[in-house]
Amino acid sequence: MDQKYNTYQPFGFMPSDIEGVDKLVGLALDMRWSWNHAADEIWRQLDPALWDLTHNPWIILMTLSRELLQSRLANPAFRDKVNRLEQEKEEAESTPRWFQQKYPGSPLKNVAYFSMEYMLSEALPIYVGGLGNVAGDQLKSATDLGVPVTAVGLLYQQGYFRQAIDRDGNQQALFPYNDPMQLPISPLRLPNGEWLRVKVELSGYNVWLRTWQVQVGRARLYLLDSNDASNLPIHRGITSEIYGGGEDLRIKQEILLGIGGWRLLRALGIQPEVCHMNEGHAAFLVLERANDLMKETGIGFEEALAVTRAGNLFTTHTAVAAGFDHFSPALIAQYLGAYAWDNLHLDFDSLMALGRENPHNSGEGFNMAWLALHGSGAVNGVSKLHGTVSQHLFQPLFQRWPRIEVPVGSVTNGVHMPSWDSAYADEVWTHACGKDPWKGDQEGLAENIAGVPDELLWKMRNLSRDSLVRYARERFSRQMMVAGQSADLVKAAGEVFDPSALTIGFARRFVPYKRPYLLLHDEQRLIRILTNPDRPVQLILAGKTSPNDEGGKALIRQWVRFIRDHNLYRHIVFLSDYDMLLAEHLVQGVDVWLNTPRRPWEASGTSGMKVLVNGGINFSELDGWWVEAYTPEVGWALGDGWEHGEDPAWDAAEAEALYTILEQQLIPEFYSRNEQNIPERWVQRIRKSMSMLTPQYSANRTVREYTEKYYLPAAARYLQRAAEKGAAGNRIVAARNELKAKWDGVGFGQLQSTQSEGGWLFRIPVELNGIDPAKVTVEVYGDGKDDGAPEKYVMERARSTNMYAVEVKTNRPASDYTVRVIPGYEGISLPLEDTLIQWQR
Repeated sequence: MDQKYNTYQPFGFMPSDIEGVDKLVGLALDMRWSWNHAADEIWRQLDPALWDLTHNPWIILMTLSRELLQSRLANPAFRDKVNRLEQEKEEAESTPRWFQQKYPGSPLKNVAYFSMEYMLSEALPIYVGGLGNVAGDQLKSATDLGVPVTAVGLLYQQGYFRQAIDRDGNQQALFPYNDPMQLPISPLRLPNGEWLRVKVELSGYNVWLRTWQVQVGRARLYLLDSNDASNLPIHRGITSEIYGGGEDLRIKQEILLGIGGWRLLRALGIQPEVCHMNEGHAAFLVLERANDLMKETGIGFEEALAVTRAGNLFTTHTAVAAGFDHFSPALIAQYLGAYAWDNLHLDFDSLMALGRENPHNSGEGFNMAWLALHGSGAVNGVSKLHGTVSQHLFQPLFQRWPRIEVPVGSVTNGVHMPSWDSAYADEVWTHACGKDPWKGDQEGLAENIAGVPDELLWKMRNLSRDSLVRYARERFSRQMMVAGQSADLVKAAGEVFDPSALTIGFARRFVPYKRPYLLLHDEQRLIRILTNPDRPVQLILAGKTSPNDEGGKALIRQWVRFIRDHNLYRHIVFLSDYDMLLAEHLVQGVDVWLNTPRRPWEASGTSGMKVLVNGGINFSELDGWWVEAYTPEVGWALGDGWEHGEDPAWDAAEAEALYTILEQQLIPEFYSRNEQNIPERWVQRIRKSMSMLTPQYSANRTVREYTEKYYLPAAARYLQRAAEKGAAGNRIVAARNELKAKWDGVGFGQLQSTQSEGGWLFRIPVELNGIDPAKVTVEVYGDGKDDGAPEKYVMERARSTNMYAVEVKTNRPASDYTVRVIPGYEGISLPLEDTLIQWQR
């Protein structure tokens, strides 16, 4: 980073003349406290009530009086604790981690991670849900592992809405203001005190973006916001609300994230080898990164993109085509037409082609996923199943290529286990695996946790469930009071639940594809399950829906009224305002996490992963990550592994299966106890789930997989192309254009197959229409068995002839194979960088 920028100057007044305050500020502004709870006692000592309400150290420091700070810091024990924590912080930032130890001297110096939202803590409410959860947890794991990641996002004045539920079950959307003075962030300032601001152009107007820093251990998250006094009122509100407004606001937010975000990195002197786009929202950075190379080398846009795309990674989280952001040609012209012409020297049609399936269809809109794909060197989905689903979604861009070769890989999501484990679970893991088990390669974790005695695992679960019940009572009482319920109901809310009863959690966005109504298919049967006096069950619900989604609101109302109408408050509660703090309590305390999405709409899902570290068990549809994780010994599954669409009959069948599994398997297993009152089979399931699944579905594994599978190769490809100052881009574009001009003239003679020992000798004449043979690859191709990987064998060209041959060892008939010609120049990624293909048949 360019040292001329001061990236650590707090916003607001701090009595810096008091010795030790600077250390408290450093601790409060490092989001490491959100998962490392060593400092919790300090903040609790300073203001116990405010700490319990906010879990925000920075608010505590901003609120305390000078006298109280002086008094606390004058206490030798308190000062010693602060000094130790500062020392631990410095050691955590300087000690070589997994990446430094395994890849010393790596050319990968920086990965720039772009996302519309980040879930780091409830103290920084700039998230909605799953996408932010993935971004936040991966950033935390990157800092644990020492992977050099710099994150970029937006600072929202209101963030996502806060939810209240009225007495009739109606969702009320509230939009409190995010006061930057009360957030754990710092403005980026020049040495002379001037605020670092970044300029972007929108419809002929300059929009100035204020810049902020969030410290996340050794990593940094930089945030942009448009609420600058020099901007027009309409522009100051661009970063008002996450995902708010219509297409007009959305495109402006995405321009700020992609173009503004890249300009901020350059202003800071950060030159990442790899840019990772967490969804297509940030895809405009593809244009600005190429623009920078154009200015540096003088080459054209197409040539610059050929170089920079090698260092871009696009992760898609979308399971349906309608989920991609689309913008009308008019909006693209309004906000990017002049930018493309003045900076990229692209006419409007060429710009639109980057976001279209058919570049010649003038009526087609602009798809941000298409732009991200056209500007990346690699693409991945977020589970194995989602990778396959995404191949189908992107298939139209790769005409004549087999679905299995559509260039979408997969890295299954994981969660940052230290952010989600309870204090009781942390004790168990530390006892079994040592301190900080999530900072290395996780070797030995599964074996060590599998050896924990039944008594210790069951004690952990009982303590965690009891903690959740106490929290639910307190929160539900406050919720009922705010909703204006009667004194009797408020009193009853403080007595809900039994700390020893089987507790099931269901918390997520309330939208139809999540099917929150499935449990209500047979209301009387559900009531009997919940109220069985010998084997009681209690259910905790939580979730929001978009303020404009009337269907989602109806789903919430259905549950709240069901609870009210049947007086089930002792067995079911719907906790409002589902946020990160509530999620932590739920995943730490529930015995079972229930998930009922309609397959294959759950790209991955991460909520169920969070219960693993705490000994919770999953009961889920075979969709997303659970397809990979499920075996009968670690949990329960719904569905048959196939897609059934929006079929009411299938919903009814799955509801029947859900009730049956609860009644005949899950509930009896929980209540079947030995002489020590321990459910032995249940605890064995806990042990299997914790040992087999927790390491595999941790963000530690996810980030290591991204690093080795994508970041390191992308950095090497980018640096190789960039080293030639544009020459590599020139060669790639020239070769692509040559092949495109001559491709229709490529033809095949008669394929000859001669049986040889253990297989076939294939020979075929290929007419290349003047194309240099070194720029293509001729292959024998056979479809994979059972939709598996295809067989591909490169054919050798006989010298000075057009005859190609290869011997294939196989027991399949020769008719299973054909021949194809594909591009093969400059080490490009196929078919991502060139979709040409010719088949013999």
